[in-house]
Amino acid sequence: MQTRLTDLIKDTPEGKEADAILRSCVHCGFCLATCPTYQLLGNELDSPRGRIYLIKQMLEGQEVTEKTQLHLDRCLTCRACETTCPSGVQYGRLLDIGRGMVEQQIQRTPYATFKRYTLRKLLPNRTLSSFFMGVARLSRPLLPVRLKRTILPKPVTARSLSGKTHTRSMLILAGCVQPAMTPNTNHATTRVLDRLGISVITAEQAGCCGALAYHLNAQEEGLNAMRRNIDAWWPFVTRSENPVEAIIVTASGCGVTVKDYGHLLQHDPVYAEKAERISSLTRDISEIITAETSTLIPLLEAAKTASKSSSFPRNLAFHTPCTLQHGMKLKGKVEPILQAAGFNLTKVADPHLCCGSAGTYSILQPKLSRQLRDNKITALTMENPDLVVTANIGCQMHLQGGTRLPVRHWIELLDETLGG
Repeated sequence: MQTRLTDLIKDTPEGKEADAILRSCVHCGFCLATCPTYQLLGNELDSPRGRIYLIKQMLEGQEVTEKTQLHLDRCLTCRACETTCPSGVQYGRLLDIGRGMVEQQIQRTPYATFKRYTLRKLLPNRTLSSFFMGVARLSRPLLPVRLKRTILPKPVTARSLSGKTHTRSMLILAGCVQPAMTPNTNHATTRVLDRLGISVITAEQAGCCGALAYHLNAQEEGLNAMRRNIDAWWPFVTRSENPVEAIIVTASGCGVTVKDYGHLLQHDPVYAEKAERISSLTRDISEIITAETSTLIPLLEAAKTASKSSSFPRNLAFHTPCTLQHGMKLKGKVEPILQAAGFNLTKVADPHLCCGSAGTYSILQPKLSRQLRDNKITALTMENPDLVVTANIGCQMHLQGGTRLPVRHWIELLDETLGG
């Protein structure tokens, strides 16, 4: 693709990066076949190729309108197009650059601005999230069925650990919404890793990964959240005795962002090197468990022998979040773990397609999001599984709103199989 970026942008770090990405696109259109919004809407401008042209025109100085903003807003950032692209176009990064520039040029309505501001301030705040989740649980009997499904009763999260202090240790990202909505995800992770001889540490000062604000185009606010996490983790990473081996993330939506800290902060003279180190240490929980297979398998065999339950659900449909398969390129990591634990994985049609959660997308684009969710639930339940499992809190809650089947994080099932 030939480009003629304006003088205002072409020599900036963002301009140089955008120019390189644009020039790698060969207009082939392979991305259209895997783009969820293009499949629903059939509009070229709601496809990766169409959005690339819109961003190119903006960078070349052409008029930016609300129409440009609309089509960029409709993108899920699922990055399925990146998996399909034969030229390796880094579409997700180009979209971030384009959205950031559009936000500076097109003013949103007061209501849209307020909604986005509220999401940025409410969801990443663990105290506020916990408070409103508590209110929602009290109000649950009065809520519509669709909302009631997503407001789960407060789970019992007893931490039956071995009591040992292991020589191996890892940090875990608590996250922002997950502790309020599904706290057992990280508790289950802690119990499983304890059985594998690994102590799990939580840095209390670490909070939201920064993805929420960054992808709502408050990019500096998102970067500041990333800096706070780096500061919180740094003492554990650099301590002279028993430094942590890894930073575990159990929500793939957060994991893909933390793994990208090095890139997002590469031009920060204070944090660039630290961010690169943090990214290099970050692992999705599936990567950690896979690396510990030789220890896990004997524990699973012993658990199967000791188990007397015949009613434990064994037929599962696994939903692979976009952030896991397209963002972190970890497709196929979780399934062997579940199979080793004795679960039967049912067939899922079009597993590459997004469920429609996509962070705050389900709130900001509810109609498209519900269509994608309903399609995904049809694909997940085609062989009548007993329950659905996934690897991301956003997908879990979004899917739960559209089905009576329980939707859970896969690490909880592994914990229960081991006797948690």
